[in-house]
Amino acid sequence: MTGAVLSIGGNLGDSHAHLRAAVERLGTAVVGVSGVYRTPPWGDGAQPPYLNAVVLVEDRTATARDWLTRARACEAAGGRVRDPDRRFGPRTLDVDVIAVWSDDGTPVVSGDPELTLPHPRAHLRAFVLVPWHAVRPDAELPGYGPIAALLTSPEVAADVAGVTLCPELSLESME
Repeated sequence: MTGAVLSIGGNLGDSHAHLRAAVERLGTAVVGVSGVYRTPPWGDGAQPPYLNAVVLVEDRTATARDWLTRARACEAAGGRVRDPDRRFGPRTLDVDVIAVWSDDGTPVVSGDPELTLPHPRAHLRAFVLVPWHAVRPDAELPGYGPIAALLTSPEVAADVAGVTLCPELSLESME
């Protein structure tokens, strides 16, 4: 079994619906979902704010590469179009594999440019760390330490205030 942390976000179209659809697409692998957070855009500030969340997933047969495949399938289903000229541009849905653990709890480490694990910038992103901490307060980012400590680091602390919980939005099933 592997477990993973996926960061989901979007700022084009019905972002909440795109996030909900991604969670539904991940199906029975989902073991935890954070609340939905409104966050300022990275890079190009001339775009709408994002909605972001973190999804905890587990699967008996999934590899780290499988989580990337599932992430890209969610993006494709959400109408994601990659623009190589706007790395931090607006998007309907972005699903990033943040960290993966093997069944014995060992973090998976990968230097593959297509799937670097843990995610090389997760330790700097309040929009990942705040929702992750909310759903798993004792979590640690492999190689970087406790999420709680990362949230107080100078590189992240200034951005935390811009990450606002949207209690009226839920990613839980409405069934």
